[in-house]
Amino acid sequence: MSIELKGNWKKGFAYDVHTLSSIYMGCDERGHEQWDTTRTEMGELIYQLKYQNNLAVIDKIIELLNIYKGLNTLDAIIPIPPSKQREIQPVYEIAKALSKKINVPLQPVLNKHPIEQELKNIENPIERETLLYKSLFLHQDVMLSDKNVLLLDDLYRSGSTLRIATDILYKQAKVKNVFVLTMTKTRSKT
Repeated sequence: MSIELKGNWKKGFAYDVHTLSSIYMGCDERGHEQWDTTRTEMGELIYQLKYQNNLAVIDKIIELLNIYKGLNTLDAIIPIPPSKQREIQPVYEIAKALSKKINVPLQPVLNKHPIEQELKNIENPIERETLLYKSLFLHQDVMLSDKNVLLLDDLYRSGSTLRIATDILYKQAKVKNVFVLTMTKTRSKT
């Protein structure tokens, strides 16, 4: 399944939705909410990479992305920087493997200043975008003028991060075109 993503980019896609269903099961003895979640194939692979640190799933993720033809004609792959420090940064690892597979340079030119609250916990879209504009920034000495770039992320939720990153790449890096690819998309947000 491939889902078209609309935004300020030239063209964008999510490989699949992240979950098929999620049923609330109540709280455990420590008060943590428990969910019975059924994920898509890509959703499960992302879960394994992000929360189980399973690097072995990266090859399968890259294999599934083979449905997107023409990625090898782009000039750079730009991963969305992480919001949270993890032992393994899933988006960067996927971008690195994709870069190697299609022979397109990895250009991690975007970075984030730390934000006190995780963006996924901020429901107000205006508040999310304001925080993102303050946190996302472009590295100095970026040489992407007139280039076609792929902006890569693991999960499309509201699109705020991708819209702002795209805006920065167009206005500050002067790229020619931004294309967006995410591994998954939430079912509930558009």
